[in-house]
Amino acid sequence: MPRGSWARLIRADIHEFDPQLLPVLEELWGFWSRADQQPPEPLKPIWLVLGGRGAGKTRTGAEWVKGMALGHPPFAETPTGRIALVGETQGQVRDVMIEGISGLLAIHTRGERPTWQPSLRRLQWPNGAIAQVFSAEDPESLRGPQFGAAWSDELAKWPNLQECWDMLQFGLRLGDSPRQIVTTTPRPVPLIKRLLAEPHVAVSRAKTADNSFNLAAEFVRTVTDTYGGTRLGRQELDGEIVEDSADALWTRAMIEAARERVPPQLARVVVAVDPPASSSQRADRCGLVVAGIDRDGIGHVLEDATLSGARPQEWAEKAVALYRRHEADALVVEINQGGEMVESIIRQVDAGVPVTSVRAMRGKYLRAEPVAALYAQARVRHAGAFPELEDEMCSFGPGGLPSGRSPDRLDALVWALTHLMLAPKGRPRVRGM
Repeated sequence: MPRGSWARLIRADIHEFDPQLLPVLEELWGFWSRADQQPPEPLKPIWLVLGGRGAGKTRTGAEWVKGMALGHPPFAETPTGRIALVGETQGQVRDVMIEGISGLLAIHTRGERPTWQPSLRRLQWPNGAIAQVFSAEDPESLRGPQFGAAWSDELAKWPNLQECWDMLQFGLRLGDSPRQIVTTTPRPVPLIKRLLAEPHVAVSRAKTADNSFNLAAEFVRTVTDTYGGTRLGRQELDGEIVEDSADALWTRAMIEAARERVPPQLARVVVAVDPPASSSQRADRCGLVVAGIDRDGIGHVLEDATLSGARPQEWAEKAVALYRRHEADALVVEINQGGEMVESIIRQVDAGVPVTSVRAMRGKYLRAEPVAALYAQARVRHAGAFPELEDEMCSFGPGGLPSGRSPDRLDALVWALTHLMLAPKGRPRVRGM
């Protein structure tokens, strides 16, 4: 059974265990830990641990330092005598990495626990291993000392980031193969992006939800409901690096400013369909986006239901289902690729659904520019978070998507908002009024 499976079984029936056995089980980190909390094999000079808030990054780093100081496999075969502990500030190292609930003092048994000497800013283990404390506020303090291992916590938040990192690298010169662990919630800073691209760096990722067993259920529910799918949530909960493309029509800040939880009463709702060019399962996705407009002329994006690898009958059925569920007024269908056949497929599913056919006369970028202007004018809202659609929006530039794929979600969004807000029509009547 894979590591962690037995632990899940025990957690489910923990009340049936003899209470005297629980302290013994709690010390078996190799038993309780998740796969992302164990050093990836083969061991590499740098282990980069990217995770959301409360994902267990501190415990991972502390257990790694413990294993290095005591020479416990799989961390090390022999004890590492000199270790650097580097955090954003001296207080952060003390309060989180050393004295925190998952810090170094909390995870050792009584006989192995190091002695914390605050005046000397160091920990000393019974076997003689020493960990010294450093702050990223003072890179010069790393000039001179030397180490065989280092733990850098919340690297993406460090002041003097590059200078402090450089000084630390010069100090890692003890032993045959100095090693280090970096635990951080990621941000799109150049150093993090460079480490992700380096072949000598092993990478582990964890989401806040992965550690939900050790977190308050109300906390997990609240932050997921409030931030799930947003740029902040993807960074702080999912441990993702989220950034803009320099020449994209949309920015993350623009979309976050447009976020809403519940849309108002809408005057008109449409389901936009951007069919794939081929019926093959390897074809592009079928863009399906639902949007509406309110009585004040503000657009509201309601759902991204884009399908991958769907055959014509499947995406047509999905489009009609969205039309019914949202009580929409029409399907807006791009017919450049399939012409009358596209409408015919939809009619086979439901002959009574009103279909508005649209044909692209300009390139995708030119079609998208007026819609992006609506966002810049604060005339569009997103009723929730649509991570994959928003990724396309914030990476779509004059040359298309960096991946080279068709922006199917974005195309459907553009068709929906163009039809609702930019096509000439009379002032819409509010439904139900």
